[in-house]
Amino acid sequence: MESAEVARRFLKFFEERGHLVVPSASLVAEDPTLLLVNAGMVPFKPYMLGQRTPPSQRMTSAQKCVRTPDIDEVGRTTRHATFFQMLGNFSIGDYFKEQAIPFAWDLLTKPRSEGGFGFPEEKLWVTVFHDDDEAAEIWHKKVGVPTERIQRRGMADNFWSMGVPGPCGPCSEIYYDRGPEYGREGGPVVDEDRYLEVWNLVFMQFERGAGEGKEDFPILGPLAHKNIDTGMGLERMAAILQGVDNIYETDTLWRVLDRAAKLTDTSYGREHRADVSLRVIADHVRSGTMMVADGIRPGNEGRGYVLRRILRRSIRNLRLLGAQDAGLMHELTDVAIKAMGEQYPELVRTAANIHTVIDAEEESFLSTLRTGTTIFDTAVAETKGSGAKVLAGDQAFKLHDTYGFPIDLTLEMAAEQGLSVDEDGFRRLMKEQRDRAKQDAREKKTGNLDVSVLDALLTEAGGRVDFIGYGQLIGEARLVGLLVNGANVPAAGEGAEVEVVLDRTPFYAEGGGQLADTGVIRLGNGASIEVRDVQSPLKGLTVHRGVVRGGEARAGDTAHAEVDVERRHAISRSHSATHMVHAGFRRALGESAAQAGSENSPGRFRFDFTASGAVPVSVLRDVEDEVNEVLVNDLDVRAFHTSIDEARAMGALALFGEKYGDEVRVVEIGEYSRELCGGTHVARSGQLGLVKVLGESSIGAGVRRVEALVGIDAFRFLARESVLVNQLSEQLKARKEELPERISGIVTRLRDAEKELEKVRAQQVLQAAAGLAEQAVDVNGIAFVGHRAPDGTGADDLRKLAVDVRGRLQGRPAVVMVAGAPKDRPVVVIALTEGARERGLKAGQLVGLAARTLGGGGGGKDDLAQGGGADAGKIGEALAAVERAVGAA
Repeated sequence: MESAEVARRFLKFFEERGHLVVPSASLVAEDPTLLLVNAGMVPFKPYMLGQRTPPSQRMTSAQKCVRTPDIDEVGRTTRHATFFQMLGNFSIGDYFKEQAIPFAWDLLTKPRSEGGFGFPEEKLWVTVFHDDDEAAEIWHKKVGVPTERIQRRGMADNFWSMGVPGPCGPCSEIYYDRGPEYGREGGPVVDEDRYLEVWNLVFMQFERGAGEGKEDFPILGPLAHKNIDTGMGLERMAAILQGVDNIYETDTLWRVLDRAAKLTDTSYGREHRADVSLRVIADHVRSGTMMVADGIRPGNEGRGYVLRRILRRSIRNLRLLGAQDAGLMHELTDVAIKAMGEQYPELVRTAANIHTVIDAEEESFLSTLRTGTTIFDTAVAETKGSGAKVLAGDQAFKLHDTYGFPIDLTLEMAAEQGLSVDEDGFRRLMKEQRDRAKQDAREKKTGNLDVSVLDALLTEAGGRVDFIGYGQLIGEARLVGLLVNGANVPAAGEGAEVEVVLDRTPFYAEGGGQLADTGVIRLGNGASIEVRDVQSPLKGLTVHRGVVRGGEARAGDTAHAEVDVERRHAISRSHSATHMVHAGFRRALGESAAQAGSENSPGRFRFDFTASGAVPVSVLRDVEDEVNEVLVNDLDVRAFHTSIDEARAMGALALFGEKYGDEVRVVEIGEYSRELCGGTHVARSGQLGLVKVLGESSIGAGVRRVEALVGIDAFRFLARESVLVNQLSEQLKARKEELPERISGIVTRLRDAEKELEKVRAQQVLQAAAGLAEQAVDVNGIAFVGHRAPDGTGADDLRKLAVDVRGRLQGRPAVVMVAGAPKDRPVVVIALTEGARERGLKAGQLVGLAARTLGGGGGGKDDLAQGGGADAGKIGEALAAVERAVGAA
């Protein structure tokens, strides 16, 4: 039974029993405390906590999940994986144990011909919480499981909570007996390799208090409404139903693994180390594909860091298997898309965009490997030179953080050099960096607030703050919550920095690339609050951040909210212009030019999109001309709500990686642009006035950024450009149309003059070669030349001088070091004769030593290397350090 069929049967079974089938949520979690959705129940958490009204009391889903705490174990075992799918059925205050348990048994044991999974009843065992007599009785008396196959376990195994005060309860797990060839008899309490868990039924019936660990917390009492939350691992179920030993041999993962084996000329099952790499590749390619499809981009922090690490571990393991060519990730990604496309059709629709992102990351990492290897060699030389056997944690961290060198690669290469790595030091620095990144991201949205405080405010606002800002910029409301320093307070005086929640608001919260509104909230008692920022830390909750400017703000007061009209209109112009520029680029570059981010600010916007390389200037001009022609036509801008299926049928553009509900908002600009969007826009395209594209640049592997001005800001820019052109025309005594040719001629003459100066300077520098060779000093039997060239000497001239002096010292061991400061930053070149290399010296290592003294880095070949730094004042120290190193050879 294929994985897609396992999911179909599960969902159909519960749909036939009154459950609403809920599509998988994005891997990007709504919960600000999570980077990624890591459990099937995460999207249902707000319903279980009573924060939102569920669309149905009975729901079922097949949820995408990513967990990475055990990423280093992926591949080493056949149990661990980063990406998995969790099948679940959920009851929010509806049925409980007496129905949940029979539901599970019925689906598992019903014949396949009747829509079940066809498990033999005698192969199934169950566990219950040690004092959950109710569940044990249902299993035995209602379902018919013999008491000898019902085992009781403690809180560590059979009691569930979220780790914080809130809902909790006992759980009951169902296990499949794989047979004596897999281990000892005696049920899951004896051997969980033989008895494999296939389904966990959680009975949320209590409320827990504060405490640590899985067991050390008090049970405060029963919940008013009991919930059911179950989880079945799709991959594990597929392994059993397909008759294979582990998840890596199931249909979807095996297709990627098998292709990786063929591409690397490797056979799975023949050699342990190769098997580990193949499993890493299979899991990580699938995980990376799913994450990119949900809009995540490789980066150096947060979920972007997780994706980058996953993709780079894939590439690294391909190289470990002997694959050196670029392009293999493209082929493996294509296999993953096809393997998962039946369950997730959006993978097929956005395949071109997925490939663009992953191909670019592969190219970037292969370049990183080339650079990082040189830096690593220098670090090894320094470590060995000091007599140490352990590569310092800060050096491993620098390799990772600055050069993108993965720690597993550092560990492996260090071992090849007879060194170990201070992993504890490295991981401490990594943890500090990630903690800072998480805190920064969390504070951006939550303002360092306790999420439980936000939950309470959302409940106070009736589960949702109504946004009225599409049609009006002034509105009446009630102040339902007031926070100072993260604490809920009844009142705040003048000058206090506050966070305010209204029951309804015209203020747009930052989101979808659109900056937040600003303005003022005037309270019924005469107090006023200057609104400086607006955020939506939880879905449905709008938090206004500002300062009390007069009087005393009090929770419960009536409020008169006024948005800064001029700012809003300017931002709306930018947002509409972004849609039009997006449409223009897709027409010019094709559908692979998918939006990867934007920022719409007053009078200015930036637009990020996927592309394999730089966009030609001619394309920028063509898009700009096309957009401005559309503006002149003064097209109607219309926003309306419709179903997601209807929106797609009419060609509305859904942004790559975004997830939408059943009902969506469509913004269309005539027939030119049609997108799903929740932002604010102009009424007609002519209101934009003018769009001026300033240029484009790279902001990361496979992602380009276009920046542009709109409206009066674009007019002002062109006015300044006109003044500048007039000034140049007057100074050069040339007509405007003659300026490009006249300026080109001046630049050409200047370059020719500079070349002549370079020749003269090079001749002067090289004339010193004979004298320097004669002045070589004997250092432990090696001729050493250490010379500081005049400031301003170019790096090429320094290199020529070093090579020339070395040539005059051939036939004897010699080290030539030439240093200078071409442009206020020091450069050092070291050249070695064959005799010096025979003494064990290497130019790359010596340059590394000098460059670190100068506050920089460098490397090269054993006979010639170059480096640089930041502190030219330490050139003398660098010369001395290299001379000492030569003396120690």
